[in-house]
Amino acid sequence: MDFTSAAADSFERVPGLSPRQDPSLQRGSPTPTLTPTPISLTVLQNGGNWTSGLLHGIMFEEMDHSGDGGIHGQLLRNNGFQGWDAGLTAYKPLGDVVLAQDINNPLTESMTSTLSVTLAPRPGAGTTSTEFVGFGNTGYNGIPVSNSTSNVEYYTSFWMMGDYTGDILIRLVGSRSGNVYGATDLNVRGDWAQFRFFETRFNVSVRPEMQRGYFEDNGENEWQVLWRADEVRGDVLNFGLVQLFPPTYKDRPNGLRDDIAKEVEALKPAFLRLPGGNNIEGLDVANRWKWNETIGPLEHRPGRQGDWHYPNTEALGLDEYMQWCEDMDMEPVLTVWDGKSYGGIIPAGEMQPYLVDILNELEYLLGPATTPYGSLRAHNGRIPPYNIPFIEIGNEDDYSGGCDTYASRLTLIHNTIHTAYPDITLIANNIDPACLPTPPIPGLMYDYHYYRNPDDLAAMFDLWDNWGRDRGKVIVGEYGVRNFSDPDGVFWGFVQGSCAEAVHMIGLERNSDVVRMAAYAPLVQHFGFTQWSPTLIGFDSRPNSFTPSTSYFVQRMFSTNRGTYVHPVQSTAGFGPVYWVATSNSSSYHLKLANFGDERQTVIVRFPGAGRGTLEMLSGPRDASNTPYNVTVVPSLTEFLVSSDVYTVYMEGWDVAVLVVS
Repeated sequence: MDFTSAAADSFERVPGLSPRQDPSLQRGSPTPTLTPTPISLTVLQNGGNWTSGLLHGIMFEEMDHSGDGGIHGQLLRNNGFQGWDAGLTAYKPLGDVVLAQDINNPLTESMTSTLSVTLAPRPGAGTTSTEFVGFGNTGYNGIPVSNSTSNVEYYTSFWMMGDYTGDILIRLVGSRSGNVYGATDLNVRGDWAQFRFFETRFNVSVRPEMQRGYFEDNGENEWQVLWRADEVRGDVLNFGLVQLFPPTYKDRPNGLRDDIAKEVEALKPAFLRLPGGNNIEGLDVANRWKWNETIGPLEHRPGRQGDWHYPNTEALGLDEYMQWCEDMDMEPVLTVWDGKSYGGIIPAGEMQPYLVDILNELEYLLGPATTPYGSLRAHNGRIPPYNIPFIEIGNEDDYSGGCDTYASRLTLIHNTIHTAYPDITLIANNIDPACLPTPPIPGLMYDYHYYRNPDDLAAMFDLWDNWGRDRGKVIVGEYGVRNFSDPDGVFWGFVQGSCAEAVHMIGLERNSDVVRMAAYAPLVQHFGFTQWSPTLIGFDSRPNSFTPSTSYFVQRMFSTNRGTYVHPVQSTAGFGPVYWVATSNSSSYHLKLANFGDERQTVIVRFPGAGRGTLEMLSGPRDASNTPYNVTVVPSLTEFLVSSDVYTVYMEGWDVAVLVVS
């Protein structure tokens, strides 16, 4: 894939991105011979339509340990013994001790288990021991340690009860090499009267002499709590809610992992749909996502068994979601529970308690600090109300048994919210007429979720490009290309699939005054706990594990070049295999292109003006993927300054390109 212009005054690489090594990109190289007839596009100033400005966003839900063990910063697994069968998952004894999950000494009414550490008999009178004993936690298949020779500050805390006063040694250690990447002594004073809270910070680094061992550990690191065996005056100590945080995004307490959050931030998403899709529903009614159990001090959040069959700590709760939105300048799209779980559906006539619960949640988010729930928000550290412009009512009733009763439940919830908050835009969770009220509710938006193979997703270009303005405004809350030859297997995003997503997104963008929002899903996954693939970003505890998919780069290219106006384009060819959309904002024009075919194509573009610009391109063989620790398909970026308003873009098969002209 390459680019030429009629009069290039300068033509240089942008540092930090890896361009495809194509000699035709060099100034003065001959124009390649192309077989297909060139396509001419003229971007017109008049006509077209305004856009919502919100089209490209993200959807997040707790799955594949995307939150716990993922974007949420806390690194220790099973730290609150939550869920149905926690046991001693991730814990290990160190020295002559016995570990047990203790239900007789709960930390709080919400955290009903703690870790009991039973010590071997103390040395006899007059004897001493230099042995250290204690326990470790191995995190989510290891604990990530930054490969930095300079100090990185980690935060750690725990609650302790037992007859011990003295120093506790806290370490971050390589399980294979024994390298101590960070350690500190914490002086504690405990007794059996109550649990006491202790916290400290310590520096973590990989010194040069540790480098080899660091890679041998391959992410298999553990957090250790140790004390001198001969200094323990009792024979049992209990620990509750152990925590370990690396640096967090914007230094927020109980915040997001800085390294993962910055990868998401680079997408510049316009909105966040929260708290996800399936995860709000619950495996049964009792295990639905309950907003009031995700707020306040962590020791008072009971957690639950999540829909993806592992415990959810809910440490990434409602306030943390809202802080995430503010920190990344995203509009929140809040989902409220609509009475449907995977284990049962509440009839419309029995919904009253849940309607009250929704109003309580909205008062918590939107009410003044003088209201009961607004004052609770203020007590939890947030005095001014949040901003909630969109609320979605439930999730996927059309897919999971709720269709027959959704219309009545939707109407109840819509009327309840709209009466109290008439300025909030409400969203139905599907687009199936069989599941929706007749006649339609005025002003309601509609959400549509789908996953397709490449050909079928690209074919949806026509659906959205021609979506009628009389059919209601739409959010595509989840979409993406999946490998339906093995839908339950583990596979990776690939070039053809990402190109299909680009074609589909071009259809969305051309009509984005009606198709207001769209989000690829899922967002992130931990490679060690994959139940759904592919996702935009993958990672685990190993060094250099971050793996942005080919789809991630396409999403970033489209989202970071967002216009506020869609321009008509005069063309010499119809859509297919090349697709395009032209937009502008106050500073630049953008032309997004996708070549959904094998043949090389030439696109000649005329903009209303000429100036400085960039060409960003994603190119690779049709089936090429970015796989864990092996990111080979990345965009190229070229800067240029031209005096002509005519540009020529050469596209290989399956290429995606964004041409920006100031």
